[in-house]
This record gives sequence, C-alpha cells and structure tokens, in this order.
Amino acid sequence: MQKITPFLWFDDQAEDAARFYISVFKNSKITKITHYPKATEEVSGKPEGSVMTVAFELEGQKFVALNGGPHFTITPAISFVVDCETQDAVDAIWGRLSEGGDEAAQQCGWLKDKFGVSWQIVPTALHRLLSDPARSERVMGALLKMKKIDVAKLEAA
Repeated sequence: MQKITPFLWFDDQAEDAARFYISVFKNSKITKITHYPKATEEVSGKPEGSVMTVAFELEGQKFVALNGGPHFTITPAISFVVDCETQDAVDAIWGRLSEGGDEAAQQCGWLKDKFGVSWQIVPTALHRLLSDPARSERVMGALLKMKKIDVAKLEAA
C-alpha cells in the first residue's frame, strides 16, 4: 500500500489533467471520480454534481486531483521526476507533457505542462554520468545548457 499520495489542486481542470496524464504514461488509469454534493455548494463555490476529486494512477503511483477553485495555484516548487531508460522515452514523454505547456523557461530536463505542473524528464544515464568523478563536471556543464536532455551530448561530454 502506498503511504503518501500526491494531491494536486486545480481550479476546475482536475479531470482534464488526470485524463491527459493517463494518456501520456503506460500502465495508468483513473480509479475514482467524486462529485460535489449540494451541501458544499455555498462553501466550495462548485455546483452540485461537478467533479470534486479524481483519483488516478501513473505507472503504479497514486495521485489525487481536486477541483478546489482558484485560491491556490501550482508552482515549480514541487515537481515530478520521470526516469527514462532511453532517449526515445525522453523524447516521447517530453513531447507529450510539453504539448500546450512551457518548456522554454526551463532547463536541465524541466518543463511545465499545460496545467502548470512541473516535470523533470531525466534519462537514467544522467545518474551514472554524474556519479563518475572523472566526467561529472563536464556532464554538468553540458546539462546546464540543455532544456530537453540529450543523452548523446551528455555521453560525449
């Protein structure tokens, strides 16, 4: 059983975000959708029957998305790291998550998706290369010049 579940606050895009994320990652699904009851209309500002929460899983990791209103927004202070075995996986996940998002303002494999959630798309080779004392400084120098990470350029550093 997973002990800690990330809980994402959206204005009114929880279901759209969850459906988008499960379309990006294999082995993913929506597990439950709850709706606002009439009793919470006044306090929540959300009409009865509108989506309140969406529970979903991405590659076995559980998440919950809430339509909580505009009171809080997502910031890059929290991000999700996606480890990718190959450059093809980096390219595919980066391509999907960056659709309608913002990759220009980020570096080192970071991007912000169309819902404002920050992701770090990281090839597993990066961990190996950074742990090599003879190469780590050159690899870091190359990494700092990248937005989407290019494994071949890291290997060449």
